[in-house]
Amino acid sequence: MKVAGQPTRTIWLEPDGATVGIIDQTKLPHELVKVQLHNLDEAAHAIRAMLVRGAPLIGAAAGYGVALAMRADASDAGLAKACEILLATRPTAVNLRWAIEDMQRVLTPLPPAQRLAAAYARAAAICDEDVAINHAIATAGLPLIEAAWAKKKQQGVVEVLTHCNAGWLAAVDWGMSLAPIYMAHDKGIPVHVWVDETRPRNQGASLSAWELGQHGVPHTIIVDNAGGHLMQHGRVDLCIVGTDRTTASGDVANKIGTYLKALAAHDNNVPFYVALPSPTIDWSLTDGVAQIPIEERDPSEVTHITGLTDAGTLATVRLTPEGSAAANYGFDVTPARLVTGLITERGVCAASREGLLSLFPERK
Repeated sequence: MKVAGQPTRTIWLEPDGATVGIIDQTKLPHELVKVQLHNLDEAAHAIRAMLVRGAPLIGAAAGYGVALAMRADASDAGLAKACEILLATRPTAVNLRWAIEDMQRVLTPLPPAQRLAAAYARAAAICDEDVAINHAIATAGLPLIEAAWAKKKQQGVVEVLTHCNAGWLAAVDWGMSLAPIYMAHDKGIPVHVWVDETRPRNQGASLSAWELGQHGVPHTIIVDNAGGHLMQHGRVDLCIVGTDRTTASGDVANKIGTYLKALAAHDNNVPFYVALPSPTIDWSLTDGVAQIPIEERDPSEVTHITGLTDAGTLATVRLTPEGSAAANYGFDVTPARLVTGLITERGVCAASREGLLSLFPERK
């Protein structure tokens, strides 16, 4: 995807061949700040503090975190410690565990002297594979937007509602829920995106809106509670959201508030799709509500907000009364029964075990 007209990835290897570069997403949309990661601690902080976020990008960053750790200690103990530290950074996104286990699979059989080069090579491959997967998600999801356009007899625009940020900022490139939108836009289909602000971290208002604007996709930011109203009045043709973890039965965990959008879509007969790369499928789980761990983050994300003042400076202000308690649940689970279909790199399927196995028969 593009930033100021230039193709850009969210994570890359600097010219020195050792340092990892990232976009500090906590500074968006007001500043485009690029940060260099030099060691394991910096990589772990970037994931934990959400300088990088989104399930696929978390996995990619974890892969490079292991590589950075091998620069300091490539022993068995060093590898185990690095994986333990990175695994503790974010509990919900399954890509984190997947990437770490993948790095362990590649590195463990090797002697320590060979692990550094192998770690960088595998981390780079994880990034390239993510780009290929998400391009395939765009290709698989494009016909859904084309069908909505055809249903309108190619009049007006296709209205898509999304929640949180599952665009290229949440991946290495292309993204998940926004990937079909970008492809449709690039093919000339008029598409407009309703962007949920997505409190409490405002990843829709700050990240989705920023990247859509950079790529030239028309969009409008709405408060989180406006989606149902738009659906009631026929102003949403389909919803596409992402997911941080999907069970083998098709339940999906995504940013808090996704479940409410799915309920509104179901009540108004609006198709509700979830775009996901296969590494986000947790084949060991069958009941998302009961089994997916839900991250609880710092209450200050609810009680305070940071924005740009009219004077052009960033300021953090309190929204709530002093002393009022705040709960900050990071995710909720949308049951498979509310999901119209899952958009994967292998195609679109029903949100069910049978549907997923039709695309991934090797998991039977």
